Amino acid sequence: MKYRFDNRRLPLLWRTIFLLTIVVVISQIVIYIWVQHSVSGHFEQMDSEIITHAAFNLRKRADYFNERTTATLPLSSTSSAPLYPDDLHASWSDYNLKILVIDRQGHRLSSAPSGFAYELPANFDLWSLWQTHREQQFVTKINDRNYRAVLIKDEQILALIALPIDVHHQYLLQFNRQLSLILLAITLLLVSVAALSVYWGFAPLSTIVQKMQGINPERLDERVSVSDMPRELRPLAESYNLMMSKLEGNFASLLRFSDNIAHELRTPLATLGTQTQVMLSKTRDTEEYIEQLHHQHDTLQQLSSLINNMLLLAKTQKGLNDSQLAPVNTEELIIKLLDYFELIAEDRHLLFKKTGSFEMVLGDEGLLQRLFANLMSNAIHYAASDSVISVDAAIEDPSELQPIKPSNISTAHRSALIITITNRMAQPISQAEADKLFERFHRHHTTTNMHAGSGLGLSIVQAIAQAHDGTVSIRIRDHEYFAVSVKLYLAQV
Repeated sequence: MKYRFDNRRLPLLWRTIFLLTIVVVISQIVIYIWVQHSVSGHFEQMDSEIITHAAFNLRKRADYFNERTTATLPLSSTSSAPLYPDDLHASWSDYNLKILVIDRQGHRLSSAPSGFAYELPANFDLWSLWQTHREQQFVTKINDRNYRAVLIKDEQILALIALPIDVHHQYLLQFNRQLSLILLAITLLLVSVAALSVYWGFAPLSTIVQKMQGINPERLDERVSVSDMPRELRPLAESYNLMMSKLEGNFASLLRFSDNIAHELRTPLATLGTQTQVMLSKTRDTEEYIEQLHHQHDTLQQLSSLINNMLLLAKTQKGLNDSQLAPVNTEELIIKLLDYFELIAEDRHLLFKKTGSFEMVLGDEGLLQRLFANLMSNAIHYAASDSVISVDAAIEDPSELQPIKPSNISTAHRSALIITITNRMAQPISQAEADKLFERFHRHHTTTNMHAGSGLGLSIVQAIAQAHDGTVSIRIRDHEYFAVSVKLYLAQV
């Protein structure tokens, strides 16, 4: 099995140190090479200028002695007479220059200092060096010493000018050693400062970690102080506080839901138990048993409806997968429901009015039918007598659409259909009271109509809408009109 390194397993501190160390080391290597090249270049340039100046002076002196010798001596005697005085090296003694002059036959004419010629190896040949380097400066080694040298030549002589550079090499070696130590110290200092900065900068995260480790149902109200956090970590602290607020609200809702479930189940079960005990207390007529069975049947139906509603809520909260989605004709769906509820509405002298363009939406037809059936049933039960219940449809303006993050249905940048069911209420309620209707087991009682179901109707509507990535909202208009709007996304044809 091939092992693959995953740096995400490393702590943030070590990842930062590792990356910074690589960057600093590469930077220090570049600096080291650049400084070394600059210093070496400076010494080479300085040595080159000394040798060039010495070569220029030697040429002038050679021309001078050649002219004087030609004028005073016969040509046949020039090979044995010294052309250069012994003080040839006097003007360059400050630079410790070495000079060797030979004639065309290889005989030594002059040397500066005078013992330099005798220090040369026996196989040292200036003419072979001339064939290789001519008048170009070069570096050579003579008797374990390094020299920068140049060869100059005229019609009669060949001269070697050599400048010892061992001192420069020793200086560069010491300089490089010190430079390496300085750069290493700087690298360690930078890495240490970076490590300390990262550790100190992310220290506030330990506060959030401690808060998260201490989360329990009794301490959901604790929050992180955003003002104490660095500016870069404040969004994280705000997100944590927002998460805790939602968690606290959801946990409180769950507790209320559990209490409500227990209450809703306890009442019919207690009724069944009481009725059974009463019937078993003594022998009764057949008609009494039949009547009691009818009562128990109604109670069992109430229990079955409650359980089915709870199962539907759990099902819709999990969302819908692609296999459950299909184009749904809202026109046919609404007409079918209106035909069903029309007879019920006539008993209360209510009329349905359908307007707008009902388009194809993407969803589960059975769930959408349950959604609009719950809304129409509530509208009938809470509407004022002799009023009109309107069912309107409209396409949302595409220019007003905001890109949203889809969950299980791709809804980004898609047009939406908004279906609004409006009725005039028998007894007005406030917007705050209307918003509470989405809470599970919340019942709104009126003095004119005491209809109260299980309190899950609008919770189911909201859950079904959210399962379709849609929304549902309630608006109170003119203090007497109750409008419920459902937003669903159009099917792409």
